[in-house]
Amino acid sequence: MSLRHRIRDRLTDGDGRLPLGLTLICAAIAATLVFPLVWLVIEATTVERERALDLLFSANTADILVNSLLLMGGVTAFSIAIGVPLAYLTVRTDLPFRRFWSVAAALPLVVPSYVGAFSFVSAFGRRGEFHDVLAPLGVERVPEIHGLSGSIFVITLYTYPYVYLTTRAALLSFDTTLLEAARTLNHGRIAAFRRVTLPTIRPAVAAGSLLAALYAVSDFGTPSIMRLPVFTQQIYAEYNAFGSDYAALLSMQLLVVVLVVLALEWAIRSERSGSGDDAGQTTDRVSLGRLRWPATLLPAGVSGVALLVPLWILGLWLVRSEAGRRPSMAFEPVQVLNSVSVSAAAAVAAALAAIPIAYFAANHDSPLATVFERATYVGFAVPGIVLALALVYFGSGYLPWIYQTLPLLVFAYVVRFLPQAVGSNRTAILQVDQRLVEAGRTLGESPGGAFKRVTLPLTRSGIVAGAALVFLTTMKELPVTLVLRPSGFETIVTQIWRAQETALYQYAVVPTLILLVISGLSMLVILAQEGGEEGL
Repeated sequence: MSLRHRIRDRLTDGDGRLPLGLTLICAAIAATLVFPLVWLVIEATTVERERALDLLFSANTADILVNSLLLMGGVTAFSIAIGVPLAYLTVRTDLPFRRFWSVAAALPLVVPSYVGAFSFVSAFGRRGEFHDVLAPLGVERVPEIHGLSGSIFVITLYTYPYVYLTTRAALLSFDTTLLEAARTLNHGRIAAFRRVTLPTIRPAVAAGSLLAALYAVSDFGTPSIMRLPVFTQQIYAEYNAFGSDYAALLSMQLLVVVLVVLALEWAIRSERSGSGDDAGQTTDRVSLGRLRWPATLLPAGVSGVALLVPLWILGLWLVRSEAGRRPSMAFEPVQVLNSVSVSAAAAVAAALAAIPIAYFAANHDSPLATVFERATYVGFAVPGIVLALALVYFGSGYLPWIYQTLPLLVFAYVVRFLPQAVGSNRTAILQVDQRLVEAGRTLGESPGGAFKRVTLPLTRSGIVAGAALVFLTTMKELPVTLVLRPSGFETIVTQIWRAQETALYQYAVVPTLILLVISGLSMLVILAQEGGEEGL
């Protein structure tokens, strides 16, 4: 009997059955995570059939659906067009200052898209800063930044790193000897890339594209600032206008779009391709020849526009700020305290909830374990405004004592970002030497005792990393915070949003800089995980 089967027998009841206690705990967690969306379905079905049909097939709904699909498709396509070449340049070629551009190309991910949106509107909108710069040169108009094209442009700038990072990771583990074999068969460089490299990295590109697509269709801040009617913006508007039936129906339509995207990504990812290990790596790089220096224009242009425009605008607002102009809008340190405290609570709760799910999924190859693990991803795949609306319906209708309270807000954060903790924990548990667990069991420890004394200490770093990721993501979450926060509970993101809505942008400078610093630290942690000679 193999070591894995003996360990499984000890962790179960000895005959392959799943541990009852752990199974019930995981089932309870999974049901709690899925429940808010079930409640949204129930709420949507209560709308009268004729009214539901009128709302769903109205011209306004059609425009919202088309805009959302075009936004998602445009962002996904341009993210691939930018992210894949950047990954290839920084991994496989002799690009000058390759390590620097590797980091710079990933840094736009630290900027929340809504921060980028109001920065670009302030810079390139009518009577914007860029217009004032060009006016003395005789340029009267600049390209329109509002609408669909502007939304695609801005969101792409801050989501292409998803495709870039996943593709880069695939290229770092790619067996380059396969390319050498293709070249010996008289395949040119382009043909070898198309027939060997591209099929291998396709699942990684699909994974990054899924993140970009889900971000685009779930983004609330950027379309609102860009005046683009999409699902998230209209759902929030209907919620504020007490149009709960229309908001629920729009939420259901948006869920259908998300499920279709997930199905497409699953179909692409199921086409498994092998990747090499260190034994199949070579240090030879593709020579760019005369294009070596011109190629730097791609990472320099993309990362420069994405990072320098917000920093330029924030600097102008900081210099021009007028103290005391609107005291009620002034930034207060308590907003940082509120953001940190609620994010920390969500991180701790997510870490505790993730441990049993991750442990169950890592040690049991059963369909039930897969279902429990996948259930945690429901909240992450669903746009934050839809999750918030589901909890509003449930809380206001049946548990009014918990509606607009901090526990409900923390719960929403946990549902939204628990997969980040589960993934980190599961990876750490899988890396534990199972012979150590077996040794603990032979010394008389129960499965719970072996987990407490052996597995838990060895996975502590993974648990802390997952909790830190939840904390950092929660700090930037906008729609859930806007809808579910208690009255008078102001955070960094609510201060930024208030300043944006009132066009008093100078009051967004300090909280935005604080948010960028925290996001930048998180990105450094993510990039540092690559390690190795090619890592960052």
